[in-house]
Amino acid sequence: MSTNLKRTYFAFLLPSILGFALAGLAKAYHLVAPGSIKAIETAGPIIFILCVALAVAFPIFYRTLFAHKIRSLARISEKELLKFERTLIQIVMLTPYFALLAYFIELPRFYTAGAVLVGLYAVYYFYPSKTRMAFERRIFRVQ
Repeated sequence: MSTNLKRTYFAFLLPSILGFALAGLAKAYHLVAPGSIKAIETAGPIIFILCVALAVAFPIFYRTLFAHKIRSLARISEKELLKFERTLIQIVMLTPYFALLAYFIELPRFYTAGAVLVGLYAVYYFYPSKTRMAFERRIFRVQ
């Protein structure tokens, strides 16, 4: 189960890392003029709020919904837990893309830094390690 989730995790993570590298190179070699892509004033707060919602609020809501759904079951199958974890990873791993967007369109430093930090949190916290998967199995009573 862990290798399957890691495949999904890295399928979402690697393109965003490549995007950050390309955006950094484009800015370093002046392929994109500084300030040429100016975001509207409302884009900063919107992107920052989306990052926080995707990395923090949605996982709490989705996990609570899943726990409520299975509350009366004595055990759940590994397939159900895998589906839950895969959906969680797919949604949370959108955060680095919003952070990339904030970096590339040169939002104000506060919003860019906040989006990048929240993206790093999402990448770190939702990594499907064996320890985390064992913890999830124990909590959700996987057979």
